[in-house]
Amino acid sequence: MNTLGHIIKSLEVFFGCYSILYILFYCTLGILSFIEIKKYYSSSNFLHKDILIKSNNAIGVSIIAPAFNEGLTIVANAKSLLSQEYPKYEVIIINDGSTDDTLEKLINEFSLVKVDFFYQDKIKTAQVRGHYRSTNPIYNKLLIVDKVNVKSKADACNVGVNSAKYSLYVCTDVDCILRKDTLAMLVKPFIESTIKVLATGAAIRISNSCEFKEGVLYRSHYPKNFFARFQELEYIRSFLYGRMAWSRLNGLLLVSGGLGMFDKMTVIEVGGYKKESLGEDMELITRMRKYMHLKKEKFAIKYIPESLCWTEGPSDSKIFMRQRVRWSRGLIQNLFIHRNMIFNPKYGITGMLVLPYYIFCEFLVPVLEIVGLFIIIMDIFYFGLDYYFLFIISISVYLFYTMVTLLSVYLDQSIKQYTNIKDIMTLIFMIFLEPFLYHPINTYASLKGYMHFLSNKEKKWGVMTRQGFKQSTSLT
Repeated sequence: MNTLGHIIKSLEVFFGCYSILYILFYCTLGILSFIEIKKYYSSSNFLHKDILIKSNNAIGVSIIAPAFNEGLTIVANAKSLLSQEYPKYEVIIINDGSTDDTLEKLINEFSLVKVDFFYQDKIKTAQVRGHYRSTNPIYNKLLIVDKVNVKSKADACNVGVNSAKYSLYVCTDVDCILRKDTLAMLVKPFIESTIKVLATGAAIRISNSCEFKEGVLYRSHYPKNFFARFQELEYIRSFLYGRMAWSRLNGLLLVSGGLGMFDKMTVIEVGGYKKESLGEDMELITRMRKYMHLKKEKFAIKYIPESLCWTEGPSDSKIFMRQRVRWSRGLIQNLFIHRNMIFNPKYGITGMLVLPYYIFCEFLVPVLEIVGLFIIIMDIFYFGLDYYFLFIISISVYLFYTMVTLLSVYLDQSIKQYTNIKDIMTLIFMIFLEPFLYHPINTYASLKGYMHFLSNKEKKWGVMTRQGFKQSTSLT
């Protein structure tokens, strides 16, 4: 056997060992997720949310939502954010230099006037042009901040943090629809924990095809759009199967930018969101964990298995690819920035387990898939492929992939997210199509993101075209 043959056989052995370890690790995550979800629901009445909603001594929370050219839906979105059932909160919408009528619509709808505001630039940001409050006492919880656009959501979030008056804040997207008890649910871990909680997150769902009434979810439907359907599956799997396990291990590295509650002082101490980052949510959490490890203080980051937020997912291939390329580029960027933490015992579980996981089980997977395809082609043409062995391996990987998603859907449906049998059956059917129709697109997007990072291609966020939420017209 020549040198190439030895290399191919060595790679086959590597892939075999890697696959076994990968499957064992994901099985462990599944067990941990089940334990953590069961623990959550068995202790959910320890501090019931109704106590927080009715309390006169609730912890104050600021809701921060950047907005850029959201004139089409900004009024409805603002009213939705103002509908929280929580006694002590404010809504801060940052008009990030919109070039449409976003600010004008807010001013007209909520009777806003420019006010003197004691703005402390604790985190350095672009110029803030002004703060606006309503002359109508009904909207006394609303604060609008107008700033210069520097093509960075992170900069807008930092302006919101600087403007927030409460010690906790929720970062969300202005187009997100939050469940009315979101603040009460997210604040619970901060109160119940015996150690410092840095952040909490919760499951996010795709809003495409769902029905909303007055800014509140009215009826949940499985999406009809091709990309939205598979994104829903992906979200269910990542939130319930992955992040609940990492919450159990206190190893969460990502609290989604669509919904997360943070300890404001810690965020300020670490310097806020980095505007040069393409994955500012993951990078912030990594930096917060690093900060606490260096201080040698115990901390926790918690996840809640309930769906508290609905967001519109990309509905066409161009927007979807742009989003996924940015995500994958953000992943490799974050690993590169914090490479000194990897396998460094000084950073505890973050350095010894969490970051290595993201290298071997997230970053490397798309690369190894392409290498594996190359090996199969080489075997076919030069070394004689064992088709029976290939069939067995392929079926095993496929069944494992679908089993993980089926388990995640089972955990999700235990709280009856969908009540329509047709929606449930369609959801299950799409599980078996995902590896063939959706996964290859994701793999291509990941590889493209890696190439953009390595070639230092100019960062372009692009515009997320909104379809808007479907408003229910039912009278019942």
